[in-house]
Amino acid sequence: MTRRDERPGMTEYQPGVCNIGAEQRRARRLSGIGSFGIAAAVVLAVALDVLPTSALWATAPFVFGGWIGLVQDYAGFCVAFGALARYDLSGSGGTVGSVAEREAVAADRKRALSILAVSAVLTAVTTAVIVVLDGAA
Repeated sequence: MTRRDERPGMTEYQPGVCNIGAEQRRARRLSGIGSFGIAAAVVLAVALDVLPTSALWATAPFVFGGWIGLVQDYAGFCVAFGALARYDLSGSGGTVGSVAEREAVAADRKRALSILAVSAVLTAVTTAVIVVLDGAA
């Protein structure tokens, strides 16, 4: 089975589709996992009565960090690079550079907004589930 990192096209910049390679994707995946870990630690602290129940709302930024990291990894697309008209595929045998074409920059920024929106919705749902489940306990 071919890993997502090794798929054709993951070594070439593709406007609105792919702007990071394996190394950059791995960094986002690890960042996302770390953010989810912090959120889980807050939930555990609430469950152990170390923190008040209201602290569950503080998981939202970490849950967002988790989702944004994992969605960027899955998509092979960095929100910040998209907004800044950049790409980095060096960790997959590609190049690093800037995007100059107006259409490509527009496609990248549209994709960046889409990833932010998906991550925000996933964050809202996840945070709501965390808070509701605590109330049910």
